[in-house]
Amino acid sequence: MIERDIEQEFESSYLKQTICAAKEQLLRIESSSRGKKTAIISSKKDFPDDSTHHVTGLWSSQNFDDLVELSQNTSFISGEVSRYEMEVKKIFILEKMLDSPYFARIDFKFDDEDEFEKIYIGISSLTDDKSGEMYVYDWRAPISSIFYRFGTGKAFYDAPSGKITGEVCLKRQYEIKKGILKYFFDADIQITDEFLRKLLSQNSSAKMKTIVETIQSEQDIIIRDMETDLLMVQGVAGSGKTSVALHRVAYLMYRGLTNRLSPENILIVSPNTLFEQYISNVLPELGESNIKSVTFEDIAEIILENNKFQPKNQLMEQLLSSPSTKNEDIRKSSMAFKSSNAFITILNRFIADIPKMWIDFKDVYYDGKIIAGRDILKSMTVNDRKNPLLSIRLKNLEQFITTIIHSMHHDRIKKLENFVSGKPSHKFEVEEAARMLSIRESTTLIKEVRKFTELNLPELYKKLFSNKNYFYSLSKDLELPGCIGQIIDFTLANLNDDFLQYEDALSLAFLHLKIYGRLGDDSIRHVVIDEVQDYYPIHFEMLNLLFPWSRFTVLGDINQTIAKQENLSLYEQIETILNKKSSTLITMDKSFRCTKEILEFSTRFLNGSFELKSFSREGDFPVIYSAKNEESLENMIIEEIMLCREKEYGSISLICKNARDSLMLYERLKGKIDIQLIRGENKEEITGTFIIPIYMSKGLEFDSVLICDADAVHYSSAEDKNLLYIASTRALHRLKLFHTGEMSPLLQEIEGAKEVWN
Repeated sequence: MIERDIEQEFESSYLKQTICAAKEQLLRIESSSRGKKTAIISSKKDFPDDSTHHVTGLWSSQNFDDLVELSQNTSFISGEVSRYEMEVKKIFILEKMLDSPYFARIDFKFDDEDEFEKIYIGISSLTDDKSGEMYVYDWRAPISSIFYRFGTGKAFYDAPSGKITGEVCLKRQYEIKKGILKYFFDADIQITDEFLRKLLSQNSSAKMKTIVETIQSEQDIIIRDMETDLLMVQGVAGSGKTSVALHRVAYLMYRGLTNRLSPENILIVSPNTLFEQYISNVLPELGESNIKSVTFEDIAEIILENNKFQPKNQLMEQLLSSPSTKNEDIRKSSMAFKSSNAFITILNRFIADIPKMWIDFKDVYYDGKIIAGRDILKSMTVNDRKNPLLSIRLKNLEQFITTIIHSMHHDRIKKLENFVSGKPSHKFEVEEAARMLSIRESTTLIKEVRKFTELNLPELYKKLFSNKNYFYSLSKDLELPGCIGQIIDFTLANLNDDFLQYEDALSLAFLHLKIYGRLGDDSIRHVVIDEVQDYYPIHFEMLNLLFPWSRFTVLGDINQTIAKQENLSLYEQIETILNKKSSTLITMDKSFRCTKEILEFSTRFLNGSFELKSFSREGDFPVIYSAKNEESLENMIIEEIMLCREKEYGSISLICKNARDSLMLYERLKGKIDIQLIRGENKEEITGTFIIPIYMSKGLEFDSVLICDADAVHYSSAEDKNLLYIASTRALHRLKLFHTGEMSPLLQEIEGAKEVWN
């Protein structure tokens, strides 16, 4: 006990010393930042209001000194703003450190030294300004990896200078809040289960939290991987794969001077805007600027510009809203086929055919004679091997014609002058009139040329489906779905509307990239893609065209696919399409989100050969409630909501299969209890009690989940098993299922499932 008291006194003293150092730095930086802010405001006041006019007026030799001075002033402002922003970021970090400067400590002895060094680990580093002594090491520092990967005993870490070996004699974790040491404990394992279990037992939050205190060894390996060009993670629900990806981004932004990535170098491709909002706090909490996050729809909108198309959520609603009918089956088959490798091959063959069959080349006349025949123009376009992009070949064709016109321009002007001079009305303005005629003539000619050098991609895409025999000729040696004829008819009917179906928008965007090239953003060096199980080959083909030189981190769970079935061959397809020098697939098969009982219940919806490990946090077993009618169902749901509120759960999620059913339930409940409907809009907060469709809930977690339509009508197919798995694994602490009518046969298959009747 005396030893524990001594340790307590030491730790309290060290915490006080660390917080004092952080306070001193904070006060100094706050004072400096105020000075910079004042200097910036003052400098901007001295800057001319009409800066554009002011700058253009300086472009002369006599004003060169003024131009240099102006350039120096703008450089000063830019530099001061940059330094001010860095200090604001440091202030934010130091303020967080005053609350909790570190969460762990290891005592490590290097092999060539005699004494153990105390290494404190926190969100960010803290160094003594005068002595250079490290109070706290950043969790991303090379030496910090020892905490995540080793217990006491021999250990090592990879430093820029090479592998560093030594020994750990102590691992300690802390609970510090508002600058007060609540408790600490020592452990001889990676992360003490007691500490992790305590964190996991807390309520969820509206935004995803950081996990620096609880990063597991296998997660740390993923986070710190600097060698792999394509890192693929297959992670079960609740395994922390999204958190790991975001912490990996923070690590990449921290690592070294040569390898460090800035925010503009990284892109996150999120499944939807709701998910974007949910993860938006993680990087700022880790002390890094938030980076650009887009959905695939955002990418498609940029490529397609003015072409309107069906949002992904609307597609999901279509596929999940109605029972299986012939039309819905064709819709699903159309999506699957047009996103497949087979259809990509057909599109590539179609692109090769465009200059051969689908461009109406014309003879080009100038000065009364043919200057370029249609056959020559077609041959030049088809046989140009130097330029793989059709758009460049057509632009070169236009340039070729323009060059010929330019070479004939002088003689043509003379002829026009002779023609004009014979007209009494132009007697005194012959040259000007001839020049105007020449301009009109050339403009008309270029317009005619651009009828075959500029492409209308939507119209071209429609031609692909206009003749079935032609379509079948392009699909030679390819395996087509049995309903391909119906898919062609379905597509042609839809293409007559101004509103593109989702899969046709993807196909058109792919054509655009293959014909016109990528968007020209070379700054992206790392792309993170979440929920990859819901993507198709065409998505990855487009990403490869957009970011050919980028590294990729992709994360998914084949058991959480919607409206299709997927297996591990997905990652082989991704590897083949992205074609990186080095790639690896890492499996995360341990779930930390759900209680043992919820996870055990959820895994019954999986293929029996798929192994899933639980962290073994105990709770209540899920219960299925069977109601005799709608009124009884509503009362049971309201009663469960009230129980959850008594337990002070921060998020109570009522999950329905689709948005239509979510809206219907909301209309029935809104007058009886305080509740909100999640529609997938940007500013929605995932707190309190709310109703949400399954496809919007992916990647999110809630304290309590109520699946409100667990009947045979809504859930009966193999694909519905995935939906029930997704919905069930959103729950941290409590899971209840409700239905009227016949219970889903997928629930009847679960042995020992408790059912309550009312």
